[in-house]
Amino acid sequence: MAENVGASASNDDGGIKEQDQLLPIANVGRIMKQILPPNAKISKEAKETMQECVSEFISFVTGEASEKCRKERRKTVNGDDICWALATLGFDDYAVPLRRYLQKYRELEGDKAANQDKLVNNSNTEDHKEGPSNLYGRNQAKDQAVVASTPLKFSMIGSCSNNPNLGPFN
Repeated sequence: MAENVGASASNDDGGIKEQDQLLPIANVGRIMKQILPPNAKISKEAKETMQECVSEFISFVTGEASEKCRKERRKTVNGDDICWALATLGFDDYAVPLRRYLQKYRELEGDKAANQDKLVNNSNTEDHKEGPSNLYGRNQAKDQAVVASTPLKFSMIGSCSNNPNLGPFN
């Protein structure tokens, strides 16, 4: 298992490298560190094992969502499909907070798009008032006034919900 991680050899199924099917190990290690005490160490073997597990989990859930889309003759898997797959596969404890996260994400994206449209409309109006010389010299502060994206947080259901070290899941 761990001895093949990062190998550049191709799989039997047509040339996809195993390292291309796995999440980057640095990202996996960073996520693992978020839950552990600051002085805890994580072995390379533990990171590699977790890397394979989470990659397999993602493939499992995405495969179920993809099958649903195929049956519905759709080509794009969306967030709702992932939530459906999680629930179908028995991961309701993850599907419910993920649905809330997805809803909040969509609300924020809608707000950001609306604010961006307002800025573009205001900027275009002012550009025409001041003439062509202002096309490149307009006020940069207006372009940067777009609402900064705020990381969304959601609560896990169950015994883990009191753990302050859960990163984005608390």
